[in-house]
Amino acid sequence: MRDLPPLSALRAFEAAARHLSFKKAADELAVTPTAISHQVRQLEEWLGQQLFERHVRRVALTREGRELFPSLREGFDLMMRGIDALRAPPAQEVLTLTSTVAFTSKWLVPRVPAFRAACPGLDLRLHASDDAVDLRSGGVDLAIRYGRGVHAGLRSEVLFQDRFAPVCSPRLGVSGLEDLGRHPLIHFEWRRVEEATPTWSRWFASAERKYQAPSGELRFSDESHAIQAAIAGQGIALVSLVLVAEELASGALVRPFGPELEGFAYHLVHLDTPRHTERLGPVRQWLLAEAKALEARAQGVRRTVSKRTRRR
Repeated sequence: MRDLPPLSALRAFEAAARHLSFKKAADELAVTPTAISHQVRQLEEWLGQQLFERHVRRVALTREGRELFPSLREGFDLMMRGIDALRAPPAQEVLTLTSTVAFTSKWLVPRVPAFRAACPGLDLRLHASDDAVDLRSGGVDLAIRYGRGVHAGLRSEVLFQDRFAPVCSPRLGVSGLEDLGRHPLIHFEWRRVEEATPTWSRWFASAERKYQAPSGELRFSDESHAIQAAIAGQGIALVSLVLVAEELASGALVRPFGPELEGFAYHLVHLDTPRHTERLGPVRQWLLAEAKALEARAQGVRRTVSKRTRRR
């Protein structure tokens, strides 16, 4: 018999070492961070070695942890390949797509019926997380990620470019830049602020107007909450035109004026292997077609806003 520690402890350590985070390991294994910590501690007691250096907001592998991690990672990868080779394919293939919470709720969820009509042989499972999921873990098939598109070891292609512009409820009666001071500006907090981050201060500079914050500004930690506040008529929001495409099409929101700020791009990302490329083909084609249709509608809206601005 092999003298091995509990499999749950080995899995917990491998996931925590791969992410260098007990929280992300817990999310992957669908347990609590406390459970991960307990299982790792159990493994350390079994080995008589400390595997992690524990700091206030992070963990780091010790020398012993760095020695153990590659063997466990290769062992779990080998087990997964052996099981995949024998496992019978499901009657209905399931693909898991991950993206940010806001993009999943505002862009992907409304398009699920269209996906089912376009890909009747597939089930699409959506995973919403603002943390980038490790696609090598095997739990997720592809991702839509927002940023500069640098994804080492993965295949990445631009889905569409994001743009930001002021939007508001038509009930506010906003028609020109002179109305900016009459309504609260709605902000949301970016997780990482860079020089190119679309913010109200950057928008005012692009519009060649002095930034003057009106009284009663609203701030939210999540972009989807900022969008809901704009729909409710609580102010003017500078948000992603990708995320409010449906609201603009239905008239729940309007774009009273420009200019637009260019954001980053949404990238379709997956493992760069022939098996993944072939398996994800139908989903990829559907996403690219939806992105192309969205861009065509956005160009139409931009032309309308431009004509309205020139008439003023």
